[in-house]
Parts: sequence; C-alpha cells; structure tokens
Amino acid sequence: MIAIRRARPADATAIGAVHVAAWRSAYPGILPDLYLARLSVPRQAVHYDNAIRSGVGVHVAAASGLDVPGGASSGGPRIVGFVSGDRARNSGIGDGEIETLYVLDDWRDRGLGRRLIRAAASHLAASGCRSAYCWVLRDNPSRWFYLRLGGKAVAETTIRVGGSPVIQTAFIWDPIERLLQASPQPS
Repeated sequence: MIAIRRARPADATAIGAVHVAAWRSAYPGILPDLYLARLSVPRQAVHYDNAIRSGVGVHVAAASGLDVPGGASSGGPRIVGFVSGDRARNSGIGDGEIETLYVLDDWRDRGLGRRLIRAAASHLAASGCRSAYCWVLRDNPSRWFYLRLGGKAVAETTIRVGGSPVIQTAFIWDPIERLLQASPQPS
C-alpha cells in the first residue's frame, strides 16, 4: 500500500535521501558531476526538517506492506517520494509554488507524482492560493510530466547550480482547480 500523507519531522532524513537520490539520477550531464557527488542527505534533512516545522506543505508517499521489499519485516513504511509547496517565494507568476517533487526511480510510473502534486495543490488551495506554479530545469528528463498534467510554460530564467548556469521553466496551473482535477494527458 502507498499512502500520501503530510510529512512529519521524523520523515526529514528519508526525504533528504529521496532528494539526493532523485537529483543524482535525473541530473547527470545537466548539473556538474562534482556538485551531484557532494549532495548531502544530512544537509537536505535539516532543510526539510525546518520546512516541515515551519508549516510548509510537505507531503510524502509512504510505501508499506507488500509494496516494500521485505514486507512487514522491513521496519515500517518507506518514504519513496515527496512534494513540497507553499505560498509563492517570488511574486509575479502565481499565488502558490510547488517547490519540489521527487519520486525514487523504482517507484515511478505508478501515479505517485500525480498523487503528490495534487496533495500539494490541495494544501495551496486550502491556504488561499488561486493558482500554482513550479520551476523545472529545462533539460529535466521528466519535464513532460508537468505538460501532461496541463501545466503551461509561462517563463524561463537562468539560475546557477553548482556554479553552472542552467535554464529553468515555470509551469503554471491557473486557476489551481486545473491541477486539482488534472489527469495525465496523452503525450
């Protein structure tokens, strides 16, 4: 069984591990190798612990039972993906921002990304956000996901990650109900 639920501070280390694994899987050749090698689960865990404790809408996909190798003897639910969202950090694009969305490779193509992003959109809507957007690296191999959920590319900017310039694209759902009701569209 895979449950989508609000993250707890005790989840921070597992969330940090998913973040690091997802970046190392998705961004070779896009981000500098040394930067990816130096990603730190403990640093990410501190970041997500602070986010959870400050009220940022962090939700996790927690697998348990037969969905986890080892089943009941595996030591409890395993965090296999997460999303975070809050009021927009920068004005000008939308009200709410989906800041992160990552699912471990072995757990992709099961609808978890869609379920997680809807959880974030529900949190944003409950917080009064009328629209939602997210920034996605232009060369992200999973960029199509946001398009399939009806996201519209509305802006591009260059940022620096690990000392290298990379282009990111903003996808928006306006009104936010488009994301709440979205199902993947044929590619």
